[in-house]
Amino acid sequence: MGEKKCPHCGNWSKWTTDIKDICEHCGKSLGGRDLEYHESRQKDIQANKEQWIFHIKDTDNDLMKGLKKAGNFFYTIYMAIITFLAALIAALPG
Repeated sequence: MGEKKCPHCGNWSKWTTDIKDICEHCGKSLGGRDLEYHESRQKDIQANKEQWIFHIKDTDNDLMKGLKKAGNFFYTIYMAIITFLAALIAALPG
């Protein structure tokens, strides 16, 4: 356990290196800009997952879920083949 200076009140508080720790003096988050960045990054990751063509939603019927699982499977196979070919091409010259 250590201490971190609160970005809001400027006092030192106990800090367990958790981004969501709270200041002992003012009660605000010790994360400051790091916490804001972390939250916005999590929102971006979730939005990217939901925009993926083969994202399985709770509202999808069983047929659509099966088709999306098959799509994910074949996409994974396709990417593995492309990655193998790219590695092979990179290794051949040298």
